[in-house]
Amino acid sequence: MTGMIITIAQQKGGSGKTTLAANLAVAFARRGLNVGLIDTDPQGSLGRWFMTRIASAEPDMDFSTASAWGVEYETAKLARDNDIVLIDTPPKADSDLRPALRAADLVLVPVAVSHVDLWATEGVLDLARREDRAALVVLNRIKEGTRLAVEVADAAAELAATLATARLANRVAYAETLGQGRGVQEAARKGPAAAEIAALADEVLAFAPT
Repeated sequence: MTGMIITIAQQKGGSGKTTLAANLAVAFARRGLNVGLIDTDPQGSLGRWFMTRIASAEPDMDFSTASAWGVEYETAKLARDNDIVLIDTPPKADSDLRPALRAADLVLVPVAVSHVDLWATEGVLDLARREDRAALVVLNRIKEGTRLAVEVADAAAELAATLATARLANRVAYAETLGQGRGVQEAARKGPAAAEIAALADEVLAFAPT
């Protein structure tokens, strides 16, 4: 049996794809799951995070890079040896993204809280539908109690995709730990950011193939 494959995609840059990939990888590894990572973004942010991580400790997950058209091959290799494979993709919604979507059991779509980011989500969701892949939209950098957060959340609920109950707030901890090659659960096991990631990990695993 091969591992669950999760592609993290969003047309707009700065949505938090790498933050989600790194923190979910840590959350799954801490639950005893074998985790593989694939960075297909030429910026290589996930790769930088991984190299920073292993500079001070033994690797606790597998890592690979791939071009847009090599991702299915690399994913198949990692999925044979891991329970979870997370694919970080560049900010685009075109034919180059389709192999990563095609390989996925779940497409995870982060949306930083703005109407512009929400509009950008439609292209990725359309591609996911064409590949007949389940999609989970995650609201990121939420500022609770603001009118904008409420408006975007209400609009996101109308999308042709599942809206995650778990939301990630606009917390410094995410940026700080990413630069250290860590996840928020490794910095504060019982903090609010750690709880957000734990809740999201639960929702993601609910999509695992049976």
